[in-house]
Amino acid sequence: MIKAVFFDIDGTLLSFKTHLVPESTEKAIRELQSRGIKVIISTGRSINSLDHIRYLNFDGFITFNGGYCVTKDDEVLFRKPIPQEDIESLLNYAMNNEPVSFSLMSENEISIFHVTPDIQKMYDQLNLPVPMQRNYDNFDKATVLQTNIFIQPEAEEDFMRTIMPNSIASRWTPLFADVNPVGQSKKVGIDVFVQHFGLELHETMSFGDGGNDITMLAHTHIGVAMGNANPEVKAIADYITDDVDNNGIWNALKHYEII
Repeated sequence: MIKAVFFDIDGTLLSFKTHLVPESTEKAIRELQSRGIKVIISTGRSINSLDHIRYLNFDGFITFNGGYCVTKDDEVLFRKPIPQEDIESLLNYAMNNEPVSFSLMSENEISIFHVTPDIQKMYDQLNLPVPMQRNYDNFDKATVLQTNIFIQPEAEEDFMRTIMPNSIASRWTPLFADVNPVGQSKKVGIDVFVQHFGLELHETMSFGDGGNDITMLAHTHIGVAMGNANPEVKAIADYITDDVDNNGIWNALKHYEII
């Protein structure tokens, strides 16, 4: 019996076309809640970038790809920043080489270095404001929970090995990589909430569409890839449902007779 369902946001809960949660998905979440099933967000977004989905009254939030887990009552269950030496290395590289664009994300702040037209386009797609640009001379490098690095996929492996060796990259878009501490992923966040709610893994289900969802879909008892998911996500999923805009979440929950 499924007792908790974990949802990615962009491309899973939220449509890239409308920037809204489809009506069928809202209905599905209400159905889960009426049956006492926990509904939990699992995202690479910051904890402060969730205002547009909080109205659905989720039971918890896995943010920064598992680096910051908090209940709906704001109880912090888990927090793990990127090693400070990797942030120092990134800043040093950016200041002394060809400009590389990146964002630094902490609990209370998101800032960005070197905004390009592609970055502006990406934030427009997410319906989010471009973060502020700032001076990093007096920046607290020990507080960074995630960075987004705007490099091409073919350059990622070498960059991570030489500049941020204590961190790991994952992608849901060719434009940038989410970077978190080595060993950190949405899988870790799943385990945090399974323990918090006294559940077992065989009582969990998850939905996702991007590369940073792979560990989550592989870890929960049922992992569902959206119809608009990346091919590598579909390859590891237990089930492939319809697109976010074609009632994908509702259809999968009906398929498994959970609602």
